[in-house]
Amino acid sequence: MMKPLEGLLVIDFSQFLSGPSASLRLADMGARVIKIERPGAGDLCRQLYISNLSLDGDSTLFHSINRNKQSYAADLKNPADLEIIRKLLLRADVMIQNFRPGVIEKIGLGYDAVRELNPRLVYGEITGYGNTGPWRTKPGQDLLVQALSGLPYLNGDAAQPPVPFGLAVADMMAGAHLVQGLLAALVRRGITGLGGKVEVSLLESILDLQFEVLTTYLNDGGKAPERSAVNNAHAYLGAPYGIYTTADGYLALAMGSILRLGELLDCPALATYTDPASLFDQRDEIKAILVQHLKHQTTGHWLAILEPADIWCADVLTWDQLFAHDGFKVLEMVQTVESRPGCDPSATMRTTRCPIRIDGELLTSSIAAPRIGEHNQVIAEEFGL
Repeated sequence: MMKPLEGLLVIDFSQFLSGPSASLRLADMGARVIKIERPGAGDLCRQLYISNLSLDGDSTLFHSINRNKQSYAADLKNPADLEIIRKLLLRADVMIQNFRPGVIEKIGLGYDAVRELNPRLVYGEITGYGNTGPWRTKPGQDLLVQALSGLPYLNGDAAQPPVPFGLAVADMMAGAHLVQGLLAALVRRGITGLGGKVEVSLLESILDLQFEVLTTYLNDGGKAPERSAVNNAHAYLGAPYGIYTTADGYLALAMGSILRLGELLDCPALATYTDPASLFDQRDEIKAILVQHLKHQTTGHWLAILEPADIWCADVLTWDQLFAHDGFKVLEMVQTVESRPGCDPSATMRTTRCPIRIDGELLTSSIAAPRIGEHNQVIAEEFGL
């Protein structure tokens, strides 16, 4: 199958997670991605460990978001190397960078300079907080962005302090938003023949992620979110929404009729909550009743009652349980990435695949993340650099 972005050339100057996650998705869909790295050190993410696990000298985090790319090592402060990069940009369709504001302009590869060089190029930029305002020079780091965005006040129970999200969610959302913007600009280029500049920031992306609750806040007199004191899962949703302990695990309950739930669970105490407003106004009372009731039977017992009645519920699986389940296996979400050239052939890596299907086909690639400058010679010969 021909992938939809085959033939597109992406020159990626970005580091860490947000930008590389965007170029990874483009590579998954068929684009050729050349990663520009500093000689010697390369992308700082190569040494950014989320555990003590590494593969062929680089972190598994680096491998997971830089597979299926090529690496060209260049010192952007060296005029000769910079001229080589300009030659590459003449042939490129997309450029991605996530330097701090002002840095890329000092190098000589700001949007105005690159547009003059290649008017058809689509220029993608990720910042922490945008290019203006008092936060523009603040480190664009995921936890800091979460903290400033208010997101931690949605997580955890009411008695807990603000709880951050357990993933680099600002980085990943910004990368996804950049891909959306780049593809839109490429479609426009197909009509007009001209490229353009796509800008996203971590802060704007994490704010967009909260659009439903921020809309409520903006239209409800500025009322702050109220986390449930009992099994909070969504600060703006009423009972029974949450995760509950059972005799052998946990049970997730989403939205639904408390009266119907009481009948099915044989829990008469829930029958008194007839007013729909009580689902939020008396949320903690209702949840406390469920906490006491559900812990006396197994998760399987409750699922056998609730699922046939079309109550929105689920087991709360560990990753071991998830990976063993047929519901996961049928998705074929895990792919194997080959070892690098010259590396132990057994040093393969298992990772997730692109979640998108095109014409029913999975988008996978077994090509490993590159070593620093691994493709310098090949690229130089091909492009006459």
